[in-house]
Amino acid sequence: MPESTPSYRGKLSVAQVAGGMNAATQNAARLAADARLLFSNARWLTAASVAALSIEEAGKVVILRRFLTASDEEIRALWKDYRSHTRKNVNWILPDLIAGGARKLDAFRSMVDKDAEHPFLLDTLKQLGFHSDCLGATHWSIPSEVIESDLAEQLVRTAELLSPKRSISIRELELWVKNMKPVWKGVASWDDQRRALADWYADMQRE
Repeated sequence: MPESTPSYRGKLSVAQVAGGMNAATQNAARLAADARLLFSNARWLTAASVAALSIEEAGKVVILRRFLTASDEEIRALWKDYRSHTRKNVNWILPDLIAGGARKLDAFRSMVDKDAEHPFLLDTLKQLGFHSDCLGATHWSIPSEVIESDLAEQLVRTAELLSPKRSISIRELELWVKNMKPVWKGVASWDDQRRALADWYADMQRE
């Protein structure tokens, strides 16, 4: 058998970040399509778990973007997040937040709260869709008794929403670095970061 290739843990250029983002979104879209196919054939237990895998892949995009503004000391922690299941699925509550009336940036901050429980909930649902287990006071969990079709459909729709169908360009990431790096992490206030985000969007529109 060929030797396994060790995981990379170093810096990434803007072009490399764009390549990683596009690889993640393409794989997320593939998994979301597989989840939809499974759901359409009444295999909603596996559909839910595959949808969770798709959401994790889409979550890599957020983490990869952080490489563009990270210091040398932060790179190692970012690779740990990149390969962590729970750190990649923080965005899965996005549709619920929107349905609850969230429209402005502040309303979405709960997605990235370090004490939030929703990333662990999705990881648990993913595992329950694949495996039986012994929980609590010797209670045997059976996937068909835990995941119903409504929950599976919600996860499939979320996976489809979070896997965009466009390619991410190097130029848009260069504009991100231009606007966001000066105000990143402890250097500026939340208001400064919001203004920088608006400036990035304006640059995108101009180009």
